[in-house]
Amino acid sequence: HKDPLTLPNRTVMIHLFEWKWTDIAAECERFLGPKGYAAVQVSPPSEHALINNPYRPWYQRYQPVSYKLISRSGNEQQFVDMVNRCNAVGVRIYVDAVINHMSAVGGLGSGGTDQNPVTKYYPGVPYGPNDFNDYKCRTSSGNIENYNDPYQVRDCKLVGMPDLNTANEYVRNKIADYLNRLLDIGVAGFRIDAVKHMWPGDLQLIYGKLKNARQDIFGPNKRPFIYQEVIDLGGEPIKNTDYTQLARVTEFKFGMHLSDVIMKRNNQKMAYLKNFGTGWGFISDYDSLAFIDNHDNQRGHGGGGEILTYKKSRGYKMANAFMMAWPYAFVQIMSSYDFPLSQDWLGPPTNGGGDTKDVIVNSDDSCGNGWICEHRWRQIYNMAGFRNVANGQPVRNWWDNGGHQIAFSRGDKAFIAINNENYGMDVNLQTSMPAGQYCDIISGNKVNGSCTGKVITVNGDGTTKVNIPYYSEDPVIAIHTDSKL
Repeated sequence: HKDPLTLPNRTVMIHLFEWKWTDIAAECERFLGPKGYAAVQVSPPSEHALINNPYRPWYQRYQPVSYKLISRSGNEQQFVDMVNRCNAVGVRIYVDAVINHMSAVGGLGSGGTDQNPVTKYYPGVPYGPNDFNDYKCRTSSGNIENYNDPYQVRDCKLVGMPDLNTANEYVRNKIADYLNRLLDIGVAGFRIDAVKHMWPGDLQLIYGKLKNARQDIFGPNKRPFIYQEVIDLGGEPIKNTDYTQLARVTEFKFGMHLSDVIMKRNNQKMAYLKNFGTGWGFISDYDSLAFIDNHDNQRGHGGGGEILTYKKSRGYKMANAFMMAWPYAFVQIMSSYDFPLSQDWLGPPTNGGGDTKDVIVNSDDSCGNGWICEHRWRQIYNMAGFRNVANGQPVRNWWDNGGHQIAFSRGDKAFIAINNENYGMDVNLQTSMPAGQYCDIISGNKVNGSCTGKVITVNGDGTTKVNIPYYSEDPVIAIHTDSKL
């Protein structure tokens, strides 16, 4: 379950958090396909609770009422249309699957289905009282009270949400039916939510019930891609490596430590990034899904101290540039909507009545209506292109100044330099790239054979003069063979 099932040399996925299916379909066609993005993680498509206090928060999507495909992002017909249109332009869809629990909020769900978390009544599936873990949970509140007790973490309620008994074959079949329906539609795989709260043996049995990904789209005998959300920042008995034998796992340490390096916290230096990955105690490359921020920790949830986000855009672009230049993991870009940290519960931009606003695209490629669209920032989409070109190439010509200036190439295909000092970087460095003039993809785009940004000259011996003033808005230069003029 570790192969992302992408087109060849498409290496970067994005999370279009809370986007509507109609907007994602359009974005695949007009931007993601043409720019070489690999895949999209979509918000949970299953029917969810409608929470009134606070009004329609983002986290209601993580409170399932049924497995019907009717959510704030759209209905089943719109979902199917999105999957077909994205697959047609080579962009894969990964579904955020919430299978650990059901909604803690009563009343009608987003599809009009009734539910009652007190009596464990979920007729839309259907689930009843015998399908939950209440009898196993040993805490007085019925909730998880102590994360040092793996039995509580797996068998008690996460913030009050009824915990499905995945040891029950009926429950496992209902979950597998939901995921198989999505595979029939043509999704390539799943983010599995809240995996720490489920036993590895139960998940193995569920994954074993999954069909192959559709042969007409992905080729024969392809297992669906699975990456499992396990927040492991150390200090708890449940480790992300408890789940790596099943599928990939989210590596939350990656964004936490890289944020520390860029922000110069804990005496971290860019020079120390030379062995970033397993050398820092991360899970192995092929087991890992890496990212700077995700929808949880950009709000301060999920631990790990302060993570760089769009709100600190200069450092955030540097962190993403390094992540996409560095050959570790399958990587994910966050695409957010704007929210104040004082209202971290806030749902997506709405017209007031709870209907999500359309994503508006401006003439300069940015988005309107409160959508941030980090994946449309030139410094990010061009680095996705860099990663595509550099795919499979080793790191060569590592250089650092012992502090916060680094540079390296990827084989003879690509080269990047980053200056995070408070003084200029002015040095001649080996790139191993063919001689000629290249468009710096951070400051501009190659358009019709010319460059809208800085032009970088690589000499006959493969060297180039790197000059990056410390006050640059983007203190990074990056070139690759496709940016050659």
